[in-house]
Order: sequence, then structure tokens, then C-alpha cells
Amino acid sequence: MPADEEKRAIHRLLVERVLTGPGRAPADQRARAFNNAELPGPLRALVDKVATRSAQVTDADFAAALEAGFTDDELFELVICAAVGESTRLYETGLTALAEAGDDTEAG
Repeated sequence: MPADEEKRAIHRLLVERVLTGPGRAPADQRARAFNNAELPGPLRALVDKVATRSAQVTDADFAAALEAGFTDDELFELVICAAVGESTRLYETGLTALAEAGDDTEAG
């Protein structure tokens, strides 16, 4: 298996594990955190910060999500899903850019 295909296969396994593996947070909630979409208020704020502005995450963000009824274990899993989701989007964007750059050099 070529190195690029092996990396993609490993990445797919990571994504599958965080989305469907055993956990405290329901799989549908993990998928929403991964996609940074359709989350309830305090969780939406936390997940969006993790995905788009991770340096701005505060204790208050976690406190609000805990107060809304999420457990520490659920929040841990959902934060991981949010981070892996955002890194996946960046990874796919990078692969697309590399493929397009390769197409441009072959055409030129």
C-alpha cells in the first residue's frame, strides 16, 4: 500500500473510532460535534470554539456545558470529536489543494 493510501486509511480508522466507538456521548451527538453543526446552546459555543478558535476556550465554556447537564466524560469525547472534525476538514482541504497543484503542474 503506498504511503498516501496508508495515511488515509489510518485517518479513516481514527474518524470511525471517534464517531462510532464506545463512549459516554451518544454517537449522533459525537457526529454533530465532529461536524460542528446542530448542537444545543452551551455545547455549540464550546464545540465551535474548539473547532475554530481553540486558544479562546475558557473554563467558563466548560462550566456552561456542565451546567447544561453534560458530564465531564461526554465533554471530553465531544471536544475530541470537534478537534478531529476540524482537523479532518483541514486535512481534506490540504489534500485537495495538493491534487489541484499536481494537476496544474502536469497541465503546464
